[in-house]
Amino acid sequence: MSQSSKSAKQSFSYKSLLALGALGVVYGDIGTSPLYALKEAFNPAHNVSVVPENILSLLSLIFWSLTIVISIKYLVFILRADNKGEGGILALTSMIAPYSENPEVVVSRSKNVLILMGLFGAALLFGDGMITPAISILSAVEGLKLITPVFEPYIIPITLGILIGLFSLQKKGTGAVGQIFGPVTLVWFIVLAILGVTNILESPEVLKALNPIYIISFFQNNAWHGFVVLGSVFLVVTGGEALYSDLGHFGRTPIRQAWFFVALPALVLNYFGQGALLLRQPEAISNPFYLLAPSWALYPLVVLAALATTIASQALITGVFSLTLQAVQSGFAPRLHIAHTSKDEVGQIYVKNMNRLLMIGSMGLVVMFKTSSNLAAAYGLAVTTTMVITTILFYFYVRESWKWSRLTAGLICGAFLVIDLGFWGSNLLKIVDGGWFPVLIGLLGFTFMTTWKTGKKLLRSQLNDKNISVKDFLEKITADNTSRIEGIAIYLNQSLKDAPYSLIHTFEHFKVVHRHLIFLNVTKENISCVPAAERRSMYEIADGHFQIILRYGYLDQLNIAEDIAGLQLPFGKIDVQNVSFIIGRESLYATHFPGMAIWREKLFSLIAKNEISATDYFQLPKNRVVEVGIQVAL
Repeated sequence: MSQSSKSAKQSFSYKSLLALGALGVVYGDIGTSPLYALKEAFNPAHNVSVVPENILSLLSLIFWSLTIVISIKYLVFILRADNKGEGGILALTSMIAPYSENPEVVVSRSKNVLILMGLFGAALLFGDGMITPAISILSAVEGLKLITPVFEPYIIPITLGILIGLFSLQKKGTGAVGQIFGPVTLVWFIVLAILGVTNILESPEVLKALNPIYIISFFQNNAWHGFVVLGSVFLVVTGGEALYSDLGHFGRTPIRQAWFFVALPALVLNYFGQGALLLRQPEAISNPFYLLAPSWALYPLVVLAALATTIASQALITGVFSLTLQAVQSGFAPRLHIAHTSKDEVGQIYVKNMNRLLMIGSMGLVVMFKTSSNLAAAYGLAVTTTMVITTILFYFYVRESWKWSRLTAGLICGAFLVIDLGFWGSNLLKIVDGGWFPVLIGLLGFTFMTTWKTGKKLLRSQLNDKNISVKDFLEKITADNTSRIEGIAIYLNQSLKDAPYSLIHTFEHFKVVHRHLIFLNVTKENISCVPAAERRSMYEIADGHFQIILRYGYLDQLNIAEDIAGLQLPFGKIDVQNVSFIIGRESLYATHFPGMAIWREKLFSLIAKNEISATDYFQLPKNRVVEVGIQVAL
């Protein structure tokens, strides 16, 4: 076999594994909707009777929602809008208005509005990332009551235990989780298809629901009640936005393959199977999914459903990890420990702090709402709002990046927006019954991100007044014959041009500098590992003063002390136990000066105090670090 044939075979095998992983991680949420979506649509509170006309109409709504929202909007169009392989609403926002650390860069008012919309949409998904695990797992565990009522007092404790186990698994990485969840989800989809087909064969007339004319007649016959039902129909497409956020974890092709070859056919068959059952037995609406199966299969089906709904939470969890990474990279969140878990896929990450926050939030929701029916009231509003915002942002993206005409962009995005707004309006009715929770989390997250971004901009503008290039600074201290103290000082410096403020500040106060100055710049490359031979580069700026650049891949462990130890310089080797690592640390205090509201300045100061220190982040030897505190009035 030729080398190219082997490579192609390996590539096919790898893509197949990614598609299987995507099935388990990306489509768990959408894949478990058959458990409750059709049942919720016929909730007595909606006043929609279980008659053939309504059954066929709701099936038509479900089919065309899956087709237009997931297959066409997300899989065909939205998934093509990636930022260097990353997807999600923040990635889309950053392509419309690229992030810049320069405070002199002025963003137009219209683009600033789009940025704020994108941020709010992203913040809402953080709230949904708490709700999805809670409702998915709780609804599965509640199925144990069908086996025996003995389990009823233990439903909440069992749910909490499963949540702890689920979030504990996240540290293994998306790839490993996908390998565990993928095969289970594949079995789940196969079972969905089999259950659906066996019931469709008994009542093939259910296939008439493929005709969209039933949707028109449904709204004509049910009017306002039909609009209310849209909130339940939306449950079949809730994973669309998480699908987009998970793009960086698996890539476009595996996500599409998993959907069109497995998830979509299985879902359509199962929903139509439930409809066929209801045409024969309207009373089966009490639990149409479980009643699809023969009585002997109920026990294993409940166990499989419990596994599948546990997996269903994964799409939102990994999506939140991706959004967190994008928030840090775009300057909307402080420095965090983000672990990359794959050498092949840069987007596969684990964020410990966010994982803990999601776990605590999900467990709190289970205790607070107690049943999946109560949680259903809180579910949907966050995702529909984000979907509306994504469609609006996508319009501006295709106009700027793909150079679509106003007519083309308006027709396509306008059609998507009409559907999104219909679902959004229906879910808005849930706000009093629980929809307020994701909105509250969204507002808190939005406030956090905008405060951090604005605060960093204010901080940079305050410090920029004292900016001086490294070259000019070294020329100045040489011309002034500045006093020197023996030793080597290593200054961590983000800029390759300007002198670090910690150096300027100490010089202003003490009028001395070290005999040898080293300016250290750390860069992250978009590859898994940087070879050791290419890790370091160095050049002399002036006599006795050097610039060192350390390059790391996303899987490389940051360890500056280890990577510069023994580096040969003209005046000797670097001994990390005999050098001083000097870093700046700002002490911020709120004022009534123009900038932000004083409560936001205090919030920014609090966040900054709790940000991971450069010492810990860069693995510096603590006994050799000197922090230069700088008082800054905001």
